[in-house]
Amino acid sequence: MNPIETPKEYNKYVEAKSPKSPILKDCFNAFWVGGLICCLGQFILEFCLYKGLDQTSSSTIVSISLIGLSALLTALNIFNKIGKFAGAGTLVPITGFANSIVSPAIEYKSEGYIMGVGAKMFTVAGPVLVFGISSSVIIGIIVCFFV
Repeated sequence: MNPIETPKEYNKYVEAKSPKSPILKDCFNAFWVGGLICCLGQFILEFCLYKGLDQTSSSTIVSISLIGLSALLTALNIFNKIGKFAGAGTLVPITGFANSIVSPAIEYKSEGYIMGVGAKMFTVAGPVLVFGISSSVIIGIIVCFFV
């Protein structure tokens, strides 16, 4: 005899067996780690501006630095530990995107550079790129015709 017969009973069963998530703690950790990543980016930007670079060059250096740092931390398996601790706080767009490219590349390296790294590198980030680029083209067309 099955003790779970209705969806309501199943939901009660799942709720009883699921571990309780410390939502406030998770939100706080995501907030301060994400803020720390943003502060690092702002520090790099201010340093570049202080050294006499223009805004465009400084912004480019910030992007490259954060992508490189998150790729390096992913390769050293440090970024994943930070991600487990901070959750969505590490998904600050550039660092999270770099992690989503580097992780599959490292995971599938054993299958070779073409069929492993090359073919699997965009398994996570590919849909983001496709839908991001597609929606930006559609919005661009709408703006072109109506604005």
